[in-house]
Amino acid sequence: MFSGAISVNLDNKGRLAIPTRYRESLSEGMVCTIGLYHSCLTLYSLSEWKCIEQQLATLSTIVEAERRIKRLLLGYATECLMDSSGRILLPPTLRTYAKLEKNTMFVGQSNKFEIWDEAIWYQQINDDIAALPTDIENLSDNLKSLTI
Repeated sequence: MFSGAISVNLDNKGRLAIPTRYRESLSEGMVCTIGLYHSCLTLYSLSEWKCIEQQLATLSTIVEAERRIKRLLLGYATECLMDSSGRILLPPTLRTYAKLEKNTMFVGQSNKFEIWDEAIWYQQINDDIAALPTDIENLSDNLKSLTI
């Protein structure tokens, strides 16, 4: 399970150092693609990506929303291997999509990571906090059942 938000610098060649504590878990390889709902990237372990690929294969090419999601996730999917220094190379298309500059955030999301431009990440966090419901009755049943 991946968690935590870690500031990581992107070098001028587009390489991003994987935080040390996650390198062993990701040593089999990774797949990076776009985040569907925000200007960020999503990084999966290779084994997790294979499960997602199987799910995507079941989507219809006739249903427009399913076709779009499949096109975007698979079209941008890029296999990433760590170099001897624990870095992965993010291609220009992915860096441009996520508006990545030098300062990035590597954010654990249970089965995957999100990679954000640091300034956009902090703005998104502020927006998320402001949008939290203050009345428990507005929470979904799933949120109400959490013991947090």
